[in-house]
Amino acid sequence: MKILDFLYKETIITDLQATDKKGVLEELTLPVASIAKVDHKELVRVLIEREHLGSTGIGGGIGIPHGKLKDLFSLILGFGLSRKGVSFDAIDKKPTYIFFLLLTPDNSAGIHLRLLAQISKLLKDDAFKNRLLEVSGTEDVIRTIEEMDEEF
Repeated sequence: MKILDFLYKETIITDLQATDKKGVLEELTLPVASIAKVDHKELVRVLIEREHLGSTGIGGGIGIPHGKLKDLFSLILGFGLSRKGVSFDAIDKKPTYIFFLLLTPDNSAGIHLRLLAQISKLLKDDAFKNRLLEVSGTEDVIRTIEEMDEEF
């Protein structure tokens, strides 16, 4: 299984317009809600609840908002890039630019954790992060991830 197994072209946004955390969550979840056929407001609610437990802004310009939803048919990923950076309550207090949104069905804790680990591992590679910051569109994102994506 690879990251690209769960990332749809439609869930990749290379120019996020939101200027705050809630706005980013709303923008990232719009295409996901449409594909997953779940209520957009419910997705945002689940993610905001998770953020109250602790920010998913992990620092280094990265945010990995994630949550579990009982009505979801399978794991689904979204990707977002903010060219200006967003205050996402990151642990290093710096703006967040790269977002991976991870939503999983309620009963899939194992795969949820494995995919979180895989994304985190990839994003520790500064060259990979820098390439994501420079993408010009959806196809660039897919190519960049494809080159680094590993089976897990």
